Amino acid sequence: MTGQASGAVEDGPGISFQLSDEIVMLRELVRGFVERYLIPIEMTVPEGESAPDEIVRPLQEEARKLDLWLLTVPQELGGMGLGLLEECIVQEELGKSKALPYRNNEVFGPYIDAMLLEGCNEDQKERFVMPLVRGEKRMCFALSEPDFGSDPSGLKSRALRDGDHFVLNGTKRFISNGDTSDFALVFCRTDREKTDRGGISAFMVDLRSPGVSISQRWPTMMGDVPSDISFDDVRVPAADLLGKEGEGFAIGQRSLTGARISSQAAWAVGVAQRSLDLAIEYVTDRSTFGQPLSERQAIQFMIADSAIELRTARLLLYETAARFDRGEDIRNESYMTKIYCVEVGSRIVDRAIQILGGIGLTTELPLEYFYRQIRSLRITEGTTEVLRWRLARNLIRHGAR
Repeated sequence: MTGQASGAVEDGPGISFQLSDEIVMLRELVRGFVERYLIPIEMTVPEGESAPDEIVRPLQEEARKLDLWLLTVPQELGGMGLGLLEECIVQEELGKSKALPYRNNEVFGPYIDAMLLEGCNEDQKERFVMPLVRGEKRMCFALSEPDFGSDPSGLKSRALRDGDHFVLNGTKRFISNGDTSDFALVFCRTDREKTDRGGISAFMVDLRSPGVSISQRWPTMMGDVPSDISFDDVRVPAADLLGKEGEGFAIGQRSLTGARISSQAAWAVGVAQRSLDLAIEYVTDRSTFGQPLSERQAIQFMIADSAIELRTARLLLYETAARFDRGEDIRNESYMTKIYCVEVGSRIVDRAIQILGGIGLTTELPLEYFYRQIRSLRITEGTTEVLRWRLARNLIRHGAR
């Protein structure tokens, strides 16, 4: 559905390209779904790692009726096969409501990472991907470790060859859905000598295998509870290796590149838009000391700064996603986009809370929830400091484009 095109961009006049009519229609469909079904219930849904089935199931049925189902699954596997730009449009609209948990949101069906599909052969797609598509299984992404956060060279988990198996040992930390998944995409070293990125491989590991255990759970301020997963002499069939030995780092980085843009930057833009909307609505109805709040210059400047930054973030997001869909290398742009959109979103939520005052701090509005969730994005999928370092390093080595 990605393309050059004819539809106007309602939220962003002046954008350097136009969204296709199909993408505009998708955006309006998802926006209508959010406004009709999610925002009205958002303050009544109990906050937690997963929304209750009695809430999610009816929403999924409505999504099916609207053909908003399996959005990221390729068409040959029964899905819509959305490109990254379209994923961003969807995620931006979902970001405007707190009705469903940010990290476990399957209202439009299971999320299937396109990078995972690229790494799987046909047998692996049948054994691992199709059960996800059918909703029979769940998986998690297991990369980070106790002694390694954003630096892959610190990865210590090892899987050493033993005949037609690999023997896996190590511990993964802060794994979202680790205790509720059936299998994990696990990154580990398969070369006894190499200690750099070239010795990293990726495996699909059955979490019911002997030697696998959930060694710790970590309740967070966001409401989710990531886990530590320990592997003690776990035998993994060689047939469950994704790609070739030593290709794991490339598989992981491609996956993280897409996630930083569609799952994080786009969601942050949606949160920022909703927060700005709530702030504008409030100042138009509120008066202080005999004067409308909307006429206070301090308030006007916060509104103006938020609108400027939001417009810029959205343009950056859309351009980066469109370039990815055209097959361009967007490594640097993905760093820029995640950093800027998340930091802009954080500032706009903070300003909205400041404008609303005491009511902005309460659980009567979604702002405090947005504030907690978006704070985590400056750490997950690569901290802003590490991404800035990588960006600067690449620019210094190769020059700015």
